[in-house]
Amino acid sequence: MSGTPLPSSFDGNADFYEENRWQKFSRRLKEEPLIPLGCALTCWALYNASRSIRAGDSNRTNRMFRARIYAQGFTLLAMIGGSMYWQTDRQKRKEYDVVIAEKKAKEKNEAWIKELEARDEEEKELKAERQRRRERMEKRQAGLGADGKEKVAADAGEKQGIFEKVVEEGKGAGSVVGEEEKRKGVLESVSSLVWGKK
Repeated sequence: MSGTPLPSSFDGNADFYEENRWQKFSRRLKEEPLIPLGCALTCWALYNASRSIRAGDSNRTNRMFRARIYAQGFTLLAMIGGSMYWQTDRQKRKEYDVVIAEKKAKEKNEAWIKELEARDEEEKELKAERQRRRERMEKRQAGLGADGKEKVAADAGEKQGIFEKVVEEGKGAGSVVGEEEKRKGVLESVSSLVWGKK
């Protein structure tokens, strides 16, 4: 006998295999309606037994406890019979769940690989852009040659000289003001500040 599962009436029904908890509960109720019936009969027998105990009717109490035992036996037989009847479909469901889990794991792995490849491409593009910038800088420096380098150095020296002149002029102006302040007395300095005279 082969290990392949027997065909099921639910093979073409994808909703049967992909369902939420409420759908599963309602499907199980439809598949095995005798189990809830047995549970209801058991509860009814227990309720009537408790009422007869309060009323003091021992004969009815014994009948209700026997009815409870019969209802529980009926429920147990319904569970065993239903599990035997639906065994092949439940086996198919388990196999389907395994296949779905493998498929999801494979899709996740493929998505992860795609993300790694995209990051690798970005890194390669960044490296290529850096290399192009280096090459452009080298071409500029090579294109300038000796004359260009001297011109760049002269421009830099000229800018440095202008900066130094500005600094020296600032120092000179500060020193002139300092000497004038020394010459004046403290009283004259304060009075010039107060009255706004220079």
